[in-house]
Amino acid sequence: MTGIRSYNRRVLVTGGAGFLGSHLCERLIARGDEVVCVDNYFTGSRRNIAHLLGNPNFETIRHDVTFPLYVEVDQIFNLACPASPVHYQHDPVQTTKTSVHGAINMLGLAKRLNARILQASTSEVYGDPAIHPQPEEYWGNVNPIGPRSCYDEGKRCAETLFFDYHRQHNLPIKVMRIFNTYGPRMHPNDGRVVSNFIMQALKGEPITVYGDGSQTRSFCYVDDLIEGMIRLMDSPAEVTGPINIGNPGEFTMLELAEHVVALTGSRSTIEHRPLPQDDPKQRRPDITKAKSLLEWEPTIPLRDGLERTIHYFRSHFVD
Repeated sequence: MTGIRSYNRRVLVTGGAGFLGSHLCERLIARGDEVVCVDNYFTGSRRNIAHLLGNPNFETIRHDVTFPLYVEVDQIFNLACPASPVHYQHDPVQTTKTSVHGAINMLGLAKRLNARILQASTSEVYGDPAIHPQPEEYWGNVNPIGPRSCYDEGKRCAETLFFDYHRQHNLPIKVMRIFNTYGPRMHPNDGRVVSNFIMQALKGEPITVYGDGSQTRSFCYVDDLIEGMIRLMDSPAEVTGPINIGNPGEFTMLELAEHVVALTGSRSTIEHRPLPQDDPKQRRPDITKAKSLLEWEPTIPLRDGLERTIHYFRSHFVD
């Protein structure tokens, strides 16, 4: 496999102190890799990687991927970018720069090293989809000038760059499109629906459901997601993606709220608010390619994943 040793790989994870990145670093170290974690700590946290700091196979660099980085590695997982509306809309210009300039810098590094590189893309590239469920061949229905476009279009441009580097420089790339993921180490105030509902329920506050609650999402537990990510990186070179990684089980927002209330034992009521602009009405991955090319599909039911996530939030953020 070009540019990759069969053991003791040295792996760069950008956004490595974030929700997904910290779980990925943990898994890579567990299998014997040396990991270089890069993060500017805008949404990531040292608490997420505190248990790894004493490991001799783990090192951290505080760095913003919008600036070039010079390290020697065999593989690159490019996860750096705020992923929740609250965070990516805080500084939309910087969000776009992180996706685009960050991709350019990491692709340039991969090109110099002839290293395999994986882009953590997103189901947001499909926008408010007119096709359901969403296969990878669907080009999407995205508003290029709306409040969410800094993230949606930034990720779409990053995919463009990855495939142009692949075609122009024969760079070994992998592109995965991540659908809604949840689990321990989510930021409690990231505005995403699972963390919102859990925190509100644990505090006994009204659970805020936007619109009538009939919009749907598919929720993938973080352990399943990381397994899919690693399988894609380790797949044959001709498997470039993009490949959807997510859970095809589909739930309405009202159903999710009811699950959270039941599992927390909360007395929270449900409060309806206006639907945000460009909020997708439905989102569900077609994972046919992941099943056939990676032999991957999620294994953790929503109830089990929610119980683990609730336990984390209760033990870390609720007095």
